[in-house]
Amino acid sequence: MRNRWGILAVLFAVRFTIAFQLQSVAAVAPLLQQRFGVGLADIGILIGIYFTPGVVLALPGGAIGRTFGDKPTTIAALLLMMAGSLVMATADVWGWQIAGRLVSGVGGVLLTVQLAKMATDWFTGKEIATAMAMFISSWPAGVAISLLVQPAIGTAYGASAVFLSAGALTSIGIILITLYQPPPGTMAGVTGTERLDPLTLLALIVAGVIWGLSNVGFAMIFSFGPSLLAERGWSIAAAGSAISVVMWLSVISVPSGGFLADRFKRPFMLAIVASIAVATLLVWLSRSEAVITVLVLIGLIGGFPAGPIMSLAARVLAPETRAIGMGVFYTVFYGAMTLGPAIAGRLAKSAGTAAAALDLGALAMLACLPLMWLFERIVSVRHRRAQS
Repeated sequence: MRNRWGILAVLFAVRFTIAFQLQSVAAVAPLLQQRFGVGLADIGILIGIYFTPGVVLALPGGAIGRTFGDKPTTIAALLLMMAGSLVMATADVWGWQIAGRLVSGVGGVLLTVQLAKMATDWFTGKEIATAMAMFISSWPAGVAISLLVQPAIGTAYGASAVFLSAGALTSIGIILITLYQPPPGTMAGVTGTERLDPLTLLALIVAGVIWGLSNVGFAMIFSFGPSLLAERGWSIAAAGSAISVVMWLSVISVPSGGFLADRFKRPFMLAIVASIAVATLLVWLSRSEAVITVLVLIGLIGGFPAGPIMSLAARVLAPETRAIGMGVFYTVFYGAMTLGPAIAGRLAKSAGTAAAALDLGALAMLACLPLMWLFERIVSVRHRRAQS
């Protein structure tokens, strides 16, 4: 396959499997609580631990791909994801659930880094903004499908069947990735060994924190939203279907946000307004009876900050620092995504309600605002020093 849009469709579908697997825990959280006798704090740890390997592997992830090649690395990552799902499907001990989730997370991290590199290879200088917006949309699409499908599977056949479905989808990803071909004339590329200056490193860390907190805030909706609705008497399937509205609408709002940011040249203003709106809606969701209305609004607005925030790292990275720079960015992101659900689970346990997790998500969204200002200040100082 040599058509870049066909390649993008393949990469979209393969990345979709990560989101589907990630959501497999949150979608059947009540079933896991009953089966293993655990609480929301444990569920939060199991959700967040998927991202833990990223803290260690994000930096060397690009080097691993360069050493072994795009296709072998992605296939190995998918095999790890499938193995983790099988462990979780067959294990009757909570410790093995954690072990299986970690193995899946290792594969998910390697796959995330590698797929982003492969998409960039095909679209650098060719509709890169549009392509990356569509590529990122595979995440909400995967979560949306999982919220519809996995609770129904879990209710009918148990949590093990949900993990088996995630493993089966991953196996399809292995078949699809065999269709991938590198773009014509691809060179070995820049080694990425160029060192980052202190201001660039600081800017990347701040950008990674912003992206991490933004995702933590948004993740509270699909990680603890089903549990919140279950507390109100909703069935697992109905709760999952309702929360999936957010993800389906995000498939539209994520690329729309990127388009609007480029069109009006005010990416930070869009991100700030959208972050405040989403934080307000998160607080409202746990206190309102108009659940579907709030979820629709979150879906329509929640994806707007993604494009502007994802572009932050590119603003301070040259081609020769891109590999190591994105490694730093993703390391910070994975750290935030590891801690966020675990802290949210603890708060929910202490408060006795999943609403506490959504309130934490609102605070995470609001915390992005001063960090955006800090990032702009760092970039401004860096620019002045470069000109002097």
